Amino acid sequence: MSNSSSYNEFLLLAFTDTRELQLLHFLLFLGIYLAALLGNGLIITAIACDHHLHTPMYFFLLNLSILDLGSISTTVPKSMANSLWDTRAISYLGCAAQVFLLLFLFPTEHSLLTVMAYDRYIAICRPLHCGTLMGSRACVKMAAAAWSSGFINALLHTANTFSIPLCQGNTVEQFFCEIPHILKLSCSDSYHRELGLLVFTASLGFGCFIFIVVSYVQIFSAVLRIPSEQGRHKAFSMCLPHLAVVSLFISTAVFACLKPPSLSSPALDLVVAVLYSVVPPAVNPLIYSMRNKELKDALKN
Repeated sequence: MSNSSSYNEFLLLAFTDTRELQLLHFLLFLGIYLAALLGNGLIITAIACDHHLHTPMYFFLLNLSILDLGSISTTVPKSMANSLWDTRAISYLGCAAQVFLLLFLFPTEHSLLTVMAYDRYIAICRPLHCGTLMGSRACVKMAAAAWSSGFINALLHTANTFSIPLCQGNTVEQFFCEIPHILKLSCSDSYHRELGLLVFTASLGFGCFIFIVVSYVQIFSAVLRIPSEQGRHKAFSMCLPHLAVVSLFISTAVFACLKPPSLSSPALDLVVAVLYSVVPPAVNPLIYSMRNKELKDALKN
């Protein structure tokens, strides 16, 4: 029985073995990565520098952009480097770092999206209480709670996963280190504790999802009661970008977790992983800025 610490490196799943396609993959990911850096960087800069955007909605959007930068920087640069240098290797510590950062950033983003749904609910359904319930101190506390919960989640899962003995080699069937694929390398019956932790985390995530759904049911009920068409349009404009980001984030993650085993294949797993780990951080800035006049004006200035 070999413990995971006996491996100096893991082998990641390659997108292709053809040199020309490896270079194409490198250029494609480079374009996506630069777009994500530019889009999220501009949003962070605009919100930080324009005092008109120092509101709860934009404060949480700034945090979301930081998380998106972190998540795409965890997976894409290593994949690009592997394609460029025609290798599949990632060091043991590098793999552990990827697992920790992804389990830190993705749950934090899910928690933050839940907080943003609450912010939209307060702004539309209880506007008179907005200054009290969503003051600067309250916003900082909610954001800190989201980041702290993500950190604790990552610490528990990473420590538990990399304490499990591995008996099935060191080949990870994904283009980045991910717990389900690492557990496939473990010895039989040695991963039940981590599965229990994953179920617990998934239950908390489902609770956040229910909270978002209930919030938006009440939001849309309130919006439809607004007498003026202009008022309804303004309320929908506030909510639709967040709803689009939530839908993209949750739908891709749920499909990745719940797709039938009969559909599972290395090629499909790669496509699904790109959809939930690479696409959202790149398109979120576009979704939020597309119809946001305040953000566009701040970016112009």
